[in-house]
Amino acid sequence: MSEQTLTKQADEKFCSSCGAIIKIIAEICPKCGVRNARPTASKNKTTVLLLCLFLGCFGVHRFYVGKTGSGIAQLFTLGGIGIWALIDLVMIITDKFTDANGNTL
Repeated sequence: MSEQTLTKQADEKFCSSCGAIIKIIAEICPKCGVRNARPTASKNKTTVLLLCLFLGCFGVHRFYVGKTGSGIAQLFTLGGIGIWALIDLVMIITDKFTDANGNTL
């Protein structure tokens, strides 16, 4: 048998059970079927919620989680006249809001 080295890409990780290379966003390893935990954001959900609640029209919560492009868009449109900020508020409360890397808060 030839020795094989395992190299992973930036969007991949090793399975916690079998060590196979899987995508970071994969919840279940396709080789062994073990559920792998999704990475969580390093930002505090309560902080994001409060920023959205009080400064959502200025997009401050989006700057905080690293979404600068949409933060600037919210800043210039006043949070989509409040609608965009309201949608973000609901997404934060229902745990659907993610940071710039796609990690849940």
